[in-house]
Amino acid sequence: MVDDLPDWLPSWCVDQLGDEPVDVLFEARSISAVFGLRLADGRDVVVKAREDDGRAASCVAAQAQLAERGFPCARPLTPVTGVGALAVHAEESLPGGSMLPGSSPDVARRYAAVFARLMALLVDVSVAPPLPSPRWARWDHTDPGLWPAIDFLDSRDQSVVPSFVVSMAERVRKRLLATDLPCVLGHADFEAQNLRWQDGEVLAVHDWDSLARQPEAALVGAASGAFANVPPPSLVPVESSAAFLEVYQEQRGREFTAEELEIAWAASLWTAVHNARWEALHGDAPVSLEAVRDQADERLRLANAT
Repeated sequence: MVDDLPDWLPSWCVDQLGDEPVDVLFEARSISAVFGLRLADGRDVVVKAREDDGRAASCVAAQAQLAERGFPCARPLTPVTGVGALAVHAEESLPGGSMLPGSSPDVARRYAAVFARLMALLVDVSVAPPLPSPRWARWDHTDPGLWPAIDFLDSRDQSVVPSFVVSMAERVRKRLLATDLPCVLGHADFEAQNLRWQDGEVLAVHDWDSLARQPEAALVGAASGAFANVPPPSLVPVESSAAFLEVYQEQRGREFTAEELEIAWAASLWTAVHNARWEALHGDAPVSLEAVRDQADERLRLANAT
């Protein structure tokens, strides 16, 4: 119902898009609030509003450049504007398609080819670094302690987080911080829930709020572990991450160095240990936690994370 929209949204649409919303096609709330709207002139648009942490303008600018280059993502229709404490923009609607489920090596190869295409295009995208990195990818934080400062997590009883999760996070982060590989722009939430496919081809990649500037190997590694994620998130089998890394290198036309491979394997664990901590702190089913427990030794070995 249009009457249920936030008070600021109808007038924002008039100011930024030239018409008012007459129908709500969908509404979703997570880190961002996302509204699918039909305007009075018949256009379907998507309006996104999130807490203004200084990242949004860079992320939307990068998304616009990718859309211009023909990558399958929604084209922004407005710049980012401030509405109180929110950063808001609108983009075209890209409905349809479905998720590609599964975590097998064959599925991994399909996701890896899309990620390689994306990373190749991002090489020529120039925007201010979207800092800080998204919280689940923020191993590069400068806060005191192991974990990035996240108030709603830090305020909970940390003693419920299993000691092996903490130990693993310490080893992974130590390995990641030891590298001096150059940083590049990449998608830090490349998960099944954020892609749609049609007739065997990727139709749309979403969630451009989640861009980060980190070493290429770290971005690829994180995607190699998380590409299959839909709620609740987990960690794909080691052989599927290996297939993802192999195809990515083939598509990009170069082999990773030994250092890059270690960083990729380390990064493949960081998101999973973040999710394992989240599960423990929220009392959720230990899906990521069990996957981390099962795969820790092999991934830490491949990462040379002592």
